[in-house]
This record gives sequence, structure tokens and C-alpha cells, in this order.
Amino acid sequence: MSYVQPAEFAAKMIDAGESKVFMSTKDTLIRAYMAGAILALAAAFAVTIAVNTGNFLVASLLFPVGFCMLYLLGFDLLTGVFTLAPLALLAKRAGVTWGGVLRNWSLVFIGNFAGALTVAVFMAIIFTMGFSHEPNEVGQKIGKIGEARTLGYAAAGASGMLTVFIRAVMCNWMVSTGVVAAMMSTSVSGKIMAMWMPILVFFYLGFEHSIVNMFLFPSGIMLGGEFTWVDYFAYNEIPVVLGNLVGGLTFVGAMIYSTHYKTAPSRKKVAVGTPAE
Repeated sequence: MSYVQPAEFAAKMIDAGESKVFMSTKDTLIRAYMAGAILALAAAFAVTIAVNTGNFLVASLLFPVGFCMLYLLGFDLLTGVFTLAPLALLAKRAGVTWGGVLRNWSLVFIGNFAGALTVAVFMAIIFTMGFSHEPNEVGQKIGKIGEARTLGYAAAGASGMLTVFIRAVMCNWMVSTGVVAAMMSTSVSGKIMAMWMPILVFFYLGFEHSIVNMFLFPSGIMLGGEFTWVDYFAYNEIPVVLGNLVGGLTFVGAMIYSTHYKTAPSRKKVAVGTPAE
């Protein structure tokens, strides 16, 4: 697997964050667009498996294929740059500013949304025979998912908003762990193995991923789900984006930076019989 030590991949995380902040607008948008599209295809793939087999575990086991593909192709998800880009700022890399970080986040959001929306339209066409028939079983399921994860949260009031936010925090704790895990190996097989585990955990536990939802909810509206674009953004996408930001930056980026890059001095060894100071 060619394992890379934590101190080494912590430095790689900062280098990656710096490169994303300074990436051209064209490259940032293209890479984000393709990442959103591929992850949307993986979500459609997983829902289809769950409907056809009746087994969500099988769907969860296979969903990470999309994440692995987009990462190995060098494409960017908003959840990943939430974690990596600020590290270059914390490390005081020359020229990195909050303005640059926010620019990167904004462009990646736009690109991810455009890519996911493209696939949402394509899959809606497939599920309805070009909008000439009622949605098939998979299309109906996607519509129901959208209703449950917008109006369902709204009906619970503040408790629903707290739940969706925490699910989003937990999601990017796992997804960003997948991003970092890929840096733990120098081989393709090692990267895939390391990425697969946390992505499987997030999907099976039903956590909220902002880019997956950029596919599920627009396609759900197209496929007859009884919720609106306002419902989608107010009760899902906005709190999920915020939760993904907190989860990735706090539980992954900041923690690894604090203990593997900015390591505290080791405690001095105390000789036997000598009282510790």
C-alpha cells in the first residue's frame, strides 16, 4: 500500500489547499463541474441498486466508486476544499488570503451544482422516457427522498434543522477523512482502499452531503416530488453546506493540522527515581 506517515500527508494537505486557492478560474470550474457530475451519477447508481435489490447495504458498498473515480481524476468537491483550502491560510502560505479561500469555495460550489444539475436533468429524462411517461420506480423513489429530507425536516421545526445540520457535520467528517485517506498511500489500490471505508460509512448512515443533494433534490422536483426549490434550499442545501463546512474543517482539517503538522513538544523523559517537575 506504500503507507505515508501522518506528518507527511499533513504537509500534503496544506500543499493541496494552497494549489486550490491559486488554481485558475477555468480549471477550478471544470474540475468542480466534473466532480459534481460523477458524484451525481454515483448517487443515481446507488439509488437504482437500492430499489432493484431492496438492499441499501449493497448500494452503500458500491456508492464509493464515484468518489474514487473523481478523486483519482483530480476533480474537486466542495466538501474537500472546505477542509483543504483553509489549511494553507493557517500555515501562512504566501499570498493565501480569506478572499482567495472564499473565491475557491464559491467557484467549486457553482461547478459542483452545474455538474450535478446536468446529471439530474439527464437522469430525469431517462426515468420518464423524455418526460413522456410517469417516473419509473427509481424516479419515484428519488422524489420521495426529496420530500422526506426537506419537508420532513421542516415539519420538525428547530429539531429538524438541528438534525440536518448534525447529519451534515458527520457527513463531511467522513468524506473529508476519505479525501485525506487517499493521501496516505502512493499506490492507486491503496488510495482506493483508504477512500472506500469512510465514504461507505457516510452513505450507509444517511448523512447529508451537499453535492449528492444537488442531484437528488433537483431531480426529485423534476420527477414529481411534492416540494419546491425554496424548500430544498431552506430546509436542506443551506444548512447542509454549513454543516459540511464545520464537519470537514473542524474534525478533519484542524485536528490533523494541530497534531501532525503543528505538533506540540514531547514531554521530557523522567529518569527512574527522579521526581517529575
